[in-house]
Formats: sequence, structure tokens, C-alpha cells
Amino acid sequence: MENVIVYGADWCGDCRRAKAWLRRAGVGFTEIDVEHDERARAEAVDLAGGRKNIPVVVLPGGAVLVEPTNTELERALG
Repeated sequence: MENVIVYGADWCGDCRRAKAWLRRAGVGFTEIDVEHDERARAEAVDLAGGRKNIPVVVLPGGAVLVEPTNTELERALG
């Protein structure tokens, strides 16, 4: 499986939860910190359709989940 990309920030509880779920599920991911990278922040907002919520999770194949629940992650990556 291709790597999942997670745009987020260390202070974000939903980001920590999503990354913990991915680790438990054995899903490899690349983390991109939007707090310290303006370009990454703009990219995340663009991917999220203008929303500024995080995490923004880019799935293999290009589908995007914005602030997904564990259930949504499981459905998408099961």
C-alpha cells in the first residue's frame, strides 16, 4: 500500500488520535507539520476544499479525508 499523508500539528488532538489509529492498524504514513510550514498549511487548506480543519489525510489514490473519525479511517483503509 502506498503511504498515507497526514497534514497536521503536534498540538492537535484529532491529529494525534488519527496517527495513533494509523500506527495501530499498521498503515504507513508521512506526517507533514502545517504549524511550521506555510506552504504545507496552504496545501492542506487547498486539499480540504478551503477548510482549515486538521488533520487532512490523503489516501493512496488521492482521496482526501478532513478531520476523519477512527471509523472513517477504518472504512477508507480497512
